Amino acid sequence: MIDVEMPQMGESIIEGTLTKWLKKPGDKVERDEPLFEISTDKVDTEIPSPVAGTLAEILVEEGKTVGINTVVGRINDGAASSASPAAPVPAPSQATVAQSDGASHVDAAPAPAPAIARDTGTVVEETAGPLSPLVRKMARENNIDLSRVKGTGVGGRITKQDLEAHLTGQTGTAVAPVSAPRPVQAPPPQQAPVYVPPPAPEPPRQSAPVAPPAPAPAQVAMPGAPPAMRVEPMTIMRQKIAEHMTYSKHTSAHVTTVHKADLTKVAKLREKLKGNFQAQYGFGLTFLPFMVRAACAALRQYPLVNASIEGTNIIYHRDINLGIAVALENGLIVPVIRNADEKNIVGLQRSIVDLATRARSRQLRPDEVTGGTFSVTNFGSFGSIFATPVINQPQVAILGIGAVQKEPVVIEDAIAIRSTAYLALTFDHRLIDGALADQFTAKVKAILEDWSEEVM
Repeated sequence: MIDVEMPQMGESIIEGTLTKWLKKPGDKVERDEPLFEISTDKVDTEIPSPVAGTLAEILVEEGKTVGINTVVGRINDGAASSASPAAPVPAPSQATVAQSDGASHVDAAPAPAPAIARDTGTVVEETAGPLSPLVRKMARENNIDLSRVKGTGVGGRITKQDLEAHLTGQTGTAVAPVSAPRPVQAPPPQQAPVYVPPPAPEPPRQSAPVAPPAPAPAQVAMPGAPPAMRVEPMTIMRQKIAEHMTYSKHTSAHVTTVHKADLTKVAKLREKLKGNFQAQYGFGLTFLPFMVRAACAALRQYPLVNASIEGTNIIYHRDINLGIAVALENGLIVPVIRNADEKNIVGLQRSIVDLATRARSRQLRPDEVTGGTFSVTNFGSFGSIFATPVINQPQVAILGIGAVQKEPVVIEDAIAIRSTAYLALTFDHRLIDGALADQFTAKVKAILEDWSEEVM
């Protein structure tokens, strides 16, 4: 029996809400198949099953919030039943069966499981991977030599369908499966909340006519007019975001410094390469990987900006694991590019596209939203010129990038049209002083303005 635990979805996350079970007790489940959904301030996602087997027990009901590492359910992986066939056991005599105390039931009609299914199963596992309890059961009941079955599963694993095809080829008739898997239920689509008007007041009783009180002016609605207000509860993800942002504002001493960067070189290079880039790699070239690349170089020069605070200690992080804020339909998530400073522009753009796509389809893994040491948020993609972002705890700084716009700029007493953008660095003044924050942002700006690195 394998315990299924509530995973940790971020360093500052100590609990999560189990919003939906995708399987019921008794359902078959494959390894890495979605098992249940959870919601935190960092992620609203599906959690895969750690093993293949049968969901034996649900310990935490839907809608409950529990701490990380709490056991939420148990899966019977068939370890006990699959271990016994590994070593041949002689069939019990009739006298032994007659003396049984009832602890184990032996049916006298079927013959004992043939040794060939047990022996070949062990050999096959050594070459093509482990066999599921269902495959072992079918092999025993149909006397199948597994070494003669070609597996079509991952890594050559033998599946139930492979056994059915093998039996059909031998007998010419299809064999009914031992147990049909239940279809995975897709989560219901989110619907816009519907306003339900209050019920009409009951007419006064004839026995005791009483004049109804005059409605308050604020409650009077003209025919066809929209409702005055609508009340709906926050989603779990929205509640967690609210808690995390409030915690951050009351933990870090937030200060924001803003620099304007001339991105003309980057803009011209991007415009020149974006057609071939799309054709060669299958995704577009944006401004964001240039910003991330420059930020990583600055973090190497100013490692305190890549640090974090733990009590009265400063934690210096060796790796640069850069979080990228991704806007969702009803929230926000910050997946992490690990060792971002080791990637070039192509690698960074690939990682950004991949993480953003899987974040919006709720397919991020728990380890992909943890371990960030610095964050970047591109609010300019929505047209914002600049903003003052909130620090993503336990980090000590976040870089916000405004929209890239063409504007007239004075250069050596002449007016020129340049592509510019504002860089807004919000930093924790408990650890970073204004001078260091400005030095860091100026370094990012200088790299972007004097860009010389090859892209393709």
